[in-house]
Amino acid sequence: MSIPRWLQKINSEGVFVTLLIFLIGGLGFGLGRLSKTEEKRTPVRIESQAVDNLPAQQIGEKITKVVASKKGTKYHLPWCPGAQSIKEENKIWFDSPEAARLAGYTPASNCKGIE
Repeated sequence: MSIPRWLQKINSEGVFVTLLIFLIGGLGFGLGRLSKTEEKRTPVRIESQAVDNLPAQQIGEKITKVVASKKGTKYHLPWCPGAQSIKEENKIWFDSPEAARLAGYTPASNCKGIE
C-alpha cells in the first residue's frame, strides 16, 4: 500500500507534523479549561417550600390537610398554586377533604391529586 502523493508532499514539508502538534495542543487546552469550569460549578439544591410549610405534617406521611380561603368556595392541597395565592390571614385549614366539603367547599379543578 503506498502513501498518496499529496500526503507525502505535506509530510515532507513538515506541515502535517505542525498541524498535528497544534491540534493536540488545542485539544489539551480545551480539555483543561473544561475541567476547570466543572470545578467552579455549584451543586444544584432543590428545596420545596410547599412541603416545608405544611402545618402539623411530616414529610413521608400521607397528606390529609387541605386549605381554603375565607372568601372563596374551593379547597386546595397545600402545594397547589391556588393555595399559595391565598393570603395567610384568609386561609382556613381543614384536617381532611371531607371536612372541607362539610363546610361547603368544593375541590379546586386546577389542583392535581385532589379528591
